[in-house]
Amino acid sequence: MVQIPLLERLEILADAAKYDASCASSGSVKRNSVGGKGLGSTDRGMGICHAYAPDGRCISLLKLLLTNHCVFDCHYCINRKSSNVKRARFTPQEVADLTLTFYRRNYIEGLFLSSGIIKDASHTMELLIETARILREDNDFRGYIHLKTIPEAESELVARAGLYADRVSINVELPTDAGLKRLAPDKNRVQIEGAMGDLGRAIVEAKDARKRFRHAPRFAPAGQSTQMIVGADGANDSDIIKRASGLYGTHNLRRVYYSSFSPIPDASAVLPLKRPPLIREHRLYQSDWLMRFYGYNAGEIAQAADDDGNLPLDIDPKLAWALKFRERFPVDVNRSAREDLLRVPGLGVRGVNQIIAARRQRGLRLDDVAKLTVSVTKIRPFICTVDWRPSLLTDRADLRKLLSRPEKQLELFA
Repeated sequence: MVQIPLLERLEILADAAKYDASCASSGSVKRNSVGGKGLGSTDRGMGICHAYAPDGRCISLLKLLLTNHCVFDCHYCINRKSSNVKRARFTPQEVADLTLTFYRRNYIEGLFLSSGIIKDASHTMELLIETARILREDNDFRGYIHLKTIPEAESELVARAGLYADRVSINVELPTDAGLKRLAPDKNRVQIEGAMGDLGRAIVEAKDARKRFRHAPRFAPAGQSTQMIVGADGANDSDIIKRASGLYGTHNLRRVYYSSFSPIPDASAVLPLKRPPLIREHRLYQSDWLMRFYGYNAGEIAQAADDDGNLPLDIDPKLAWALKFRERFPVDVNRSAREDLLRVPGLGVRGVNQIIAARRQRGLRLDDVAKLTVSVTKIRPFICTVDWRPSLLTDRADLRKLLSRPEKQLELFA
């Protein structure tokens, strides 16, 4: 069997990893300075993606698969066993060497590693763990490691991954049982959630042990996350948000990522012919943010959806909710509770905190609030200040049209 050159394998397996949304990649057109013309290149940066830390720092990660061989036949996956794609494979030592080389050249700050299933789930999990072990124990690697774990693997192996990785994740793949059975027949929801529950308990136990014993080993200190595919099955946005809310509550996840279904070559006949609009994915992330930081529950976000259960695409879910529950407005910025201020469209968490701090000193005027938001036009119908009351503006029948931005195609050379 002819061995594929390392650079070609890197290109294949980095491209195969792009469908995982657990770290946000940036894309660009392919340009390079081969031939001595120009400076820099975007063509040879295979496998490098950008993720963001909680404090806003942009972190570069080497993102790739250990292999794109797979014994599973998930319809939506380009690496499924029935797919006609070029296959490649790394050894754990090769991935470790690539990570160290990229790190020493200051290309990356860590590794994001996933894999197709070869032989069986436990064998693949052992290879992923061995990669992380080589980095941590043999090379004393202190950088960031994110491992995609395999729920079908033995629970002891999944638990071992957390001893080497900063973050671990298990994809639930699809929001409904029906969708999972139809599009991923080799996967089982009970098995997936069981593995997530085991990881969650191990993370909690490790944190408790660290409080009592200074030298207790760390276990996935950055927590666990998961990913759901949007638009591959018939699940609407309400279904997805309720599923995400349940996962946050049951397994104490750090993040749920949403990935718009992307049509793949030689796709199965059971899949949609085109991808959902990307703005739908964006609206789901906004809804996720509302649950995590603004005090909304899944049921309230579902109330903001249209009759088909999907969130409106022309306005954000916070505004959609406010328009449906206008009796909750206007909110007096000088007297209302923090929970009510967080419901005002256009006001963020930081802006609300600044309002609460400032109103202790004096009564706030509309100009004062305008300095804390991107668009004062958006918040005017929903607030009262010392010098402003919206009067009949809040109840206008055409308020949605006034506040929704008309769609406009951007032009490079206007």
